[in-house]
Amino acid sequence: EFIGISLTNPSGVRYKYMIEGFDEDWSPETALNEAVYANLPPGEYTFMVKACNNNHQWNTEPAKYRFIITPPFWKTKWFYMLVTVGAMVIVYLADRWRTSNLKRTKRELEHKVEQRTLELAQKNEELAERNKDITDSIRYAKRIQEAILPPAKTVRQHLPESFILYKPKDIVSGDFYWVREKDGYAMVAAVDCTGHGVPGAFMSIVGYNLLNKAVDELGKMDAAEILNRVNKGLSETLKQTSEDESVKDGMDVSLCLIDFKAQQMLYAGAYNPLYLVRNKALQEIEGDNIAIGAYSEDKTKVYTNHKVLLEKGDMIYLFSDGFADQFGGPDGKKFKYNNFKALLLEASPLPMEEQKMLLNGRFESWKGSLEQVDDIMVIGIRV
Repeated sequence: EFIGISLTNPSGVRYKYMIEGFDEDWSPETALNEAVYANLPPGEYTFMVKACNNNHQWNTEPAKYRFIITPPFWKTKWFYMLVTVGAMVIVYLADRWRTSNLKRTKRELEHKVEQRTLELAQKNEELAERNKDITDSIRYAKRIQEAILPPAKTVRQHLPESFILYKPKDIVSGDFYWVREKDGYAMVAAVDCTGHGVPGAFMSIVGYNLLNKAVDELGKMDAAEILNRVNKGLSETLKQTSEDESVKDGMDVSLCLIDFKAQQMLYAGAYNPLYLVRNKALQEIEGDNIAIGAYSEDKTKVYTNHKVLLEKGDMIYLFSDGFADQFGGPDGKKFKYNNFKALLLEASPLPMEEQKMLLNGRFESWKGSLEQVDDIMVIGIRV
């Protein structure tokens, strides 16, 4: 029961009520000052009522009364606990009865498990030893690969203002960089071999030797002809023919020959482009869509020379596709080339070491906890 007070017209008082947690909406307007609920389920409730006078002015805040309906004993937690304990006792007694019959079988199984465990331990020791041998071999391959990469002193000698960001995915890498000097030209190549890890590392050694051989045999500075000779040499080395569809090994290459005194550059590319940043604008110089090592019956397909006049302060970037293809960020998507170009524009005014730190930091931040998907290589050169 409840009552609303109106001094001017007590008989004109009207009510609406509801039980919070049971009713979905207020009751219809009524003059009765009582509410009857039957069969409310156990729980905590709040009864709310509001009243209005004969002018239908309702009170802004309803009156509230909180109450609890306790459940019958068979729905209490103590009853559930008693039933549970009783069931557990029954299960325990049944288990004791079964245990006596299982002990003998258990002892036999334990004996077999011990035998199998000893066998597995021996196998694990053998696998660990083999894994160590394989890892040692891969680390030795890494030493061989590192031996072919030009040391920092050589890079600084030929490219005084430069940086190289080099992050193999595995112990050894399928990406490698190549730096040489001949006839006043600083020659730089960024090479991305098929695959990564050990297969890519072996391919990188082959590519390194072919580049040196092509330069030694060539009488003039011609970036496109160097790639033509490397392409031919790799096909011959891998014995690629039109009938052999299984051999798909090859390399994507960016090669540039820079004459710092004359401020000019010859560039040739096999699928890999070159970026030139000048006056805060990025220019993309595309390579030919001919992969190094790709067999072709059409012998007229050759690489193209791009002659570029340089200006002091220009930034030249050579790279593999690993950075742009890395998954990461908030949505786990690829970094992509548009973001990579924007990053290089942001980095280009900075000193070399700061550029390298910025690119490495942005890569690690983008990658986050995800796995590195490919070898990473970015070479930056300031004219």
